[in-house]
Amino acid sequence: MHKLYFFLLCAILCASCSKKYKIEGTSSVSMLDGKMLFIKIPVGDQMMNIDSAEVIHGLFKMQGKVDSTVLASLFMDDDCIMPLVIEPGHIDIQIDNSGITIKGTPLNDCFNDFVMQKNSLDDRAYEVEHEESRMIMDGKDLQTVHEEIQKKREEITDEMNQLAKTFIQDNYENVLGPGVFLMLGNSMPYPFLTPLMQEIFDGAPESFKNNYMVQEFVSVARENMARMSHP
Repeated sequence: MHKLYFFLLCAILCASCSKKYKIEGTSSVSMLDGKMLFIKIPVGDQMMNIDSAEVIHGLFKMQGKVDSTVLASLFMDDDCIMPLVIEPGHIDIQIDNSGITIKGTPLNDCFNDFVMQKNSLDDRAYEVEHEESRMIMDGKDLQTVHEEIQKKREEITDEMNQLAKTFIQDNYENVLGPGVFLMLGNSMPYPFLTPLMQEIFDGAPESFKNNYMVQEFVSVARENMARMSHP
């Protein structure tokens, strides 16, 4: 009987541990020392603070309990600097002059891979714009320059769209799918469904379509599109 109680106690302790998150971060950016970092989650139209830490000698820590996995944002003071997933486990954050890396748990690892691929495409897009300037300064025919650069722009845009589409589809059933879908929407001046977003939404399962924030965005976007089609 005592052995049974022991195993039950172990099971309870393990279950409670699995519901905890621990964030350990390092920063090599000296200007961050003494700054406050906050973890915030969306609640209605507001961002609610759920945890915070001060950066001291390049180190910061946060920990707490998580009732459910949620897509949150890392803030420095009032500025959002990076999305992250609050889920059970150990989350490692590294901040340096080249950017922010958040890894350690399954969804954060998945999201980090996506961010790395997107950053690589962004770098290629930036290089294409510089290449256009160099070609013009080298005296190449403007029409030829335009055609070559436009082709490269379209290729990178197609790759970016495919990356976003595949990532959202692969993560329809967890917080990353709706989260990245909304990031696509928030990158525009006002809510609007692009052909890519419409395709992603149409092929989504009900769990994705019934997400409160996705529903709200799509509703507002369709209202905007209806107004534009019937001025």
